[in-house]
Amino acid sequence: MFRAHPLLMVAACTLALAQRGLSDDWPHWRGPQRNGTSSETRWLHEWPADGPKVAWKAEVGLGFSSMVIASNRLFTLGHADEQDTVHAFDASTGTTLWKHSYPAELGDKYFEGGTTGTPTVDGDRVYVLSRWGDMLCLGVADGKVHWTKNVQQETASRPPDWGFTGAPLVQGEHVFLNVGEAGLALHKKDGSVAWTSGKKEAGYSTPLPYREAGEDLAVFSSGEGYAAVRLRDGQRVWGVRWLTQYGVNAADPILHDGHVFLSSGYGKGSGLFKLGAAEPEATWKSKVLATQMNAAVLHQGHLYGTAGDTTTKAALKCVEFATGTEKWSRPNFGSGGVVIASGRLIALNGTGELMTAPATPDGFQPTATAQVVGGKTWTAPVLANGIVYCRNARGELVALDVHRP
Repeated sequence: MFRAHPLLMVAACTLALAQRGLSDDWPHWRGPQRNGTSSETRWLHEWPADGPKVAWKAEVGLGFSSMVIASNRLFTLGHADEQDTVHAFDASTGTTLWKHSYPAELGDKYFEGGTTGTPTVDGDRVYVLSRWGDMLCLGVADGKVHWTKNVQQETASRPPDWGFTGAPLVQGEHVFLNVGEAGLALHKKDGSVAWTSGKKEAGYSTPLPYREAGEDLAVFSSGEGYAAVRLRDGQRVWGVRWLTQYGVNAADPILHDGHVFLSSGYGKGSGLFKLGAAEPEATWKSKVLATQMNAAVLHQGHLYGTAGDTTTKAALKCVEFATGTEKWSRPNFGSGGVVIASGRLIALNGTGELMTAPATPDGFQPTATAQVVGGKTWTAPVLANGIVYCRNARGELVALDVHRP
């Protein structure tokens, strides 16, 4: 009988664990595929009435930043004592690995204020953009500052009313930010500027990359709409004029099957546009899904997301992607968010109730619900390596163990 060498067995096990970690990590905004979905399957979608087991809790400061997880490290942002702080935790135990703080205004214009952007992990670096244009490149392992600069001051780009937000996009040797009319590119090794765009106000979404006709592109939002540019030089490829009250184009676009889906709040609604021209043509427009912040998630031809603003009792809805037809609506969901894993919704409503349900146009039928965090919860949940992470505006972060045996 053939017997494997012990070192080969160890190497094979290490490789398997590494591959699993790569597939189940959530290293940047909206997850591994940048669309709010995870390929993770070994997680529990049913739990006791009091909710899943709490793995750990932490206080991270005021704000609405999401969480990113890579190599068993969790990163998020929070504000306290006139400072923003980048927090690094052991993702399994909640042990603090390091913190890095820098001066920042509260920015409580019409809301509590605090941090709104989300870090991005790329290899051994983590990249952070503050609301006020402070850009940081830190070491994943120790928080060492590799470089920092204020991109708003350097480029003279006009900041949006609620400050810069979203997350940095790292592609190749560059970092792309939603700064300026149609984005900003920096060299990731030192932060030097590669290209800029117009100085009009940026929107609030995260740059969304895609590839077309051999070119790497990304979609950026501004106060006047959404535009795709070439990443190598920032040249505009197409744009959709999308005027929203207060210029709040915050929800990320969704690209699928030669179309782009856009949705904004304040009664604006949504639309599906066919790509292929400098000014994409509308396939449909509707007010049925008006998403103020967290973008919907596309699954098997249907969109699942919130409809309504923070000043209203927003609903959770299912809408057909191709036609804009509403399939179902769950009222009073609030300004929470959803992600999808193994064909199931993981939904955190605006007051901290976590729910799971099959992602189907036939109706919203939760298999489990639990109040997991209190207060205002505008941040969508994150699933990574068998743990669901949730946080509220006060900065209470909870890690829920949903590992399936």
